[in-house]
Amino acid sequence: MLPLSDSPIVRDGKVLILAYDHGLEHGPVDFEPVPETMDPERIFEVATHDAVTAVAVQKGIAEAYYPSYADDVNLLLKVNGTSNLWMGEHDSAVNCSPEYAAELGADAVGFTLYGGSNHEVEMAEEFRDVQESAREEDMAVVMWSYPRGQGLKNDTKPDVISYATRLGLELGADITKVKYPGSSEAMENACAMAGKTKVVMSGGSKASDRDFLETVESAINAGASGLAVGRNVFQRENPTALLDALEEVIFEGASADDALAATEAAAPSDD
Repeated sequence: MLPLSDSPIVRDGKVLILAYDHGLEHGPVDFEPVPETMDPERIFEVATHDAVTAVAVQKGIAEAYYPSYADDVNLLLKVNGTSNLWMGEHDSAVNCSPEYAAELGADAVGFTLYGGSNHEVEMAEEFRDVQESAREEDMAVVMWSYPRGQGLKNDTKPDVISYATRLGLELGADITKVKYPGSSEAMENACAMAGKTKVVMSGGSKASDRDFLETVESAINAGASGLAVGRNVFQRENPTALLDALEEVIFEGASADDALAATEAAAPSDD
């Protein structure tokens, strides 16, 4: 396990990853609420916000856009992914090596593991190769730990999420990204199950500012080290305002109410 205190993708022990792998994983539908977000340039501009510790993208977007932002944005390169057109049992194609990620300037690599899938064995073996190669490059490894498969009925049950964080620890992830398990108590158990592996909450589908910030506050208070968020930021017309509030909650320990009040007070007046 890497000493993440020295990693560029961690700030004061906390993490805020701006995830933008949705074009591959979900397709154009995620850009419909704010059509301008289909342009990766817009997301990289958002990622220059002080709260964002890394932007997570696939190889092609990193090649085409990251060089212009290398001085202002830390790169987390996703090395596997599968389109929403795929209709089989959950799996994820490896499409980049850690060595090439390092050539592109990545500070970390991300890997999706579907525990419980019929393809779990192969994916765990692929993760082994990625994790060990990343160690050679001194890059942090972030696991998108998403239990899914034919035999799994509920992928956000507390015991399933705790299993997901444990998979990250057991297989060698430095940071494990999981869905929120529904309560602070369940999140606390999931974080304890992760041992020394940091746990970050997946942002999920867009929610109201208050609902989302309250969930993030609950996760942080339960021991989570931060957030990996996409739609709840880039599907907003003013993503900067939410990032301002997230910075308060994640890095300053503010409540959702206080963060909202601070950002509303800082908003320009219409007068």
